[in-house]
Amino acid sequence: MLTKRIIPCLDIKNGRTVKGINFKQLRDAGDPVELAKRYADMGADELVFLDISATLEERNTTLEMVLKVAEHINIPFTVGGGISSIEDVDRLLKSGADKVSVNSSAIKNPELINALSKKFGKQCITVAIDAKEIDGEWIVHLAGGSIPTKLNMFDWAKEVESRGAGEILFTSMNNDGTKSGFANSALAKLSQSLNIPIIASGGAGTIQHFVAAFTLGQADAALAASVFHFNEITIPDLKRELQNKGIPMRL
Repeated sequence: MLTKRIIPCLDIKNGRTVKGINFKQLRDAGDPVELAKRYADMGADELVFLDISATLEERNTTLEMVLKVAEHINIPFTVGGGISSIEDVDRLLKSGADKVSVNSSAIKNPELINALSKKFGKQCITVAIDAKEIDGEWIVHLAGGSIPTKLNMFDWAKEVESRGAGEILFTSMNNDGTKSGFANSALAKLSQSLNIPIIASGGAGTIQHFVAAFTLGQADAALAASVFHFNEITIPDLKRELQNKGIPMRL
């Protein structure tokens, strides 16, 4: 049985970590390289950096950051945010990223998934899907979850897989930030209908929520931000507890 993955997520703007990070031991809680090293040392399986920069200058700063992170950590990391071309991906992978995550650009231009998968291999391509349950139907949203589309999440996920995505990062906007648990029934439906790994995101608040994502939700990986950033859950404690519950972990 494949081990399940625990993935901290860091939001990056202008090469710095944004959103609150509360590690008292860090000299600078905004330095993504220090945070990446800390999470890698604590036993994170992978990291996700979400670049929320608006300008080209800021994006270039992110590239410099990616180079530094790649020098300092030995676990895989994914970079997402604003990626819309083969050139964007080429620059990130050459700077040391292991994978890229595409979202809005793939919805606007689904052929991008085919092109990226063909050029770089599906193992490098994660498609992020932000969805919200509205009147019993899961609807895909754009632009960080602010603009609803007409796409049904399960249909879009199947299309994404058929176009060559290597994995799906599913964020439930209903659960995100609530710390009330992941969207396990939707996760389970995705896991059962697809053959590629599903990363659960949105709603982590307790260790039990992770247990449920892997058991009820059948997720392959679970991603969280604030519970890790604020030391509410430590990665070694989480992984030990999951292992004790019979969920295979890399310890």
